[in-house]
Amino acid sequence: MEAIGNVSWVSGPVVRMSITGAVQMEEQVQVGKDLLIGEIIGVRGTTAIIQVYEETGGVTPGDEVYGSGAPLSAELGPGLIGQIFDGILRPLEELAKQSGDFIARGVTAPSLNREKKWHFAPAAQTGTDMTGGELLGHVPETPLIKHSVMLAPHIHGKLTWIAPEGDYTVTDVIAHITQGKVEQPVTMMQRWPVRVKRPIAERFQPDEPLITGQRVIDALFPVAKGGTAALPGGFGAGKTVLQHALAKWADADIVIYIGCGERGNEMTDVLTEFPKLIDPATGHSLMERTILIANTSNMPVAAREASIYTGITLAEYYRDMGYHVALMADSTSRWAEALREVSGRLEEMPAEEGFPAYLPSRLAGFYERAGLTESLCGRRGSITVVGAVSPPSGDFSEPVTQHTRRFIRTFWALDKTLAAARHFPSINWLNSYSGYSDVIAAWHAQHGDPRWQELQQLMMDILQEESQLQEIVKLVGADTLPDSQRLVLFIARLIKEAFLQQNAMDEIDGYTTPEKQRAILELVAHAYKRGGHIIEMGAPSYRLENQVSVWPQIIRAKSTVKNEDQDTFKTIRAAMDEQLDAIEKDYRE
Repeated sequence: MEAIGNVSWVSGPVVRMSITGAVQMEEQVQVGKDLLIGEIIGVRGTTAIIQVYEETGGVTPGDEVYGSGAPLSAELGPGLIGQIFDGILRPLEELAKQSGDFIARGVTAPSLNREKKWHFAPAAQTGTDMTGGELLGHVPETPLIKHSVMLAPHIHGKLTWIAPEGDYTVTDVIAHITQGKVEQPVTMMQRWPVRVKRPIAERFQPDEPLITGQRVIDALFPVAKGGTAALPGGFGAGKTVLQHALAKWADADIVIYIGCGERGNEMTDVLTEFPKLIDPATGHSLMERTILIANTSNMPVAAREASIYTGITLAEYYRDMGYHVALMADSTSRWAEALREVSGRLEEMPAEEGFPAYLPSRLAGFYERAGLTESLCGRRGSITVVGAVSPPSGDFSEPVTQHTRRFIRTFWALDKTLAAARHFPSINWLNSYSGYSDVIAAWHAQHGDPRWQELQQLMMDILQEESQLQEIVKLVGADTLPDSQRLVLFIARLIKEAFLQQNAMDEIDGYTTPEKQRAILELVAHAYKRGGHIIEMGAPSYRLENQVSVWPQIIRAKSTVKNEDQDTFKTIRAAMDEQLDAIEKDYRE
């Protein structure tokens, strides 16, 4: 690198540079004697503004700045899965070896191991005309992930040579692409600017549910593969635990978890627990399909802003291979706070609550990189983005939550009142919604469950009516209600306790298959239908509540009946019908 300017002014992570060489917007640079990594975010005449991704203590006016001639980019290739990176894709384990537990300034390491050899199996023929994104071969990255070695999107030409099957490092040349008289060597590693979307051939409407195993999500507020969801909630509402459950159980091929500005103890839990988790679908370590990006609240604030783009770039790379990727961003509020701090140091005009005026466009740019797409060479994959939001005091009217709602289709509103009552996941069923219910109902109908939407609507109708009745109960008490309405209160309580509450730490209850979810809902719906009929015949509601002994069995079924044990639900239903028949018999004419 050569010097392109000198530091003239420093304010936290923002540095101004007097330009002496060629510069460009979004160019990656190194600042000062410690070669701190930064990025040019503004050019005004002969002054460039740099966002530095490390602590700038010790940087002084006159220090030289060195340019790279390229934007802030991610190294993409085999070796990303199972790793833990910081916000600018430096491998934390390698940094720890160099500087100990606390990362020293200026310490860096390549994202991909340059020494490790990967077994490359070619999948293309010499003499073939190739375009960007086409498949060159495969590498077994982990036991769960076959890595597709693709041509970078901007490269095209004739394949004049490809390496034979064997072991190569990411920097070894494995192919030659010739365009005209220019022959370009190709390696297994490519670089891509993190702020630029990778090109695609076509975008589709998401039409398949992302099965999470979390009942309140899958049954009431589903998200589609390639969809977007927001998870807002105040401190203690359970955002992080729910995101951990989603990362563990969602039926995505690859999970990317971004800890963006979260507390160090929470990220420590993630970094220590994830490597120990076993993927329930395969029996392998969950890390064999997971990438972790850790950027805690005590790390440099500017790197927090970059971490979101780093994570989504990795997701796009694996999406282009045809994988379904789930990206968890925890939390976008901390990312927005980083934008606010840098904007303040740039002396920009603030908008709502001090956030920059471009906050909505940045949020839109992030969420729009999700989707179900076809890559340049015909492989279909998806990115599902779940962004946690941490509104101060749980106030959903604050700017980050409000702007996020404009760009997502599923909203899981966490409720501190439910959390305080030990109801987890604390998703408020009255304030949450999903824009994917219709397409997912069609998918369920095609896969043998035509009643999915009917059951969903019935549960929501009961819960909404129960909420209205609770206002009356607070004034005059439940005893004054007619029996039909008391039945609604009882069934709503059954829905909450038997279905909506879920223990993420329980071996059985932590994950519920769609089949088990449907079985529980069918039991509740059957109880509501039969109970309503019996009450119409003149029976009081207390007989249904007190003289039917299967209600505790239904409530306990979530944690006592295994997913594959459908016969138990048939037994419970038969016992319920027998006991309801005995009550109904007393009121037949």
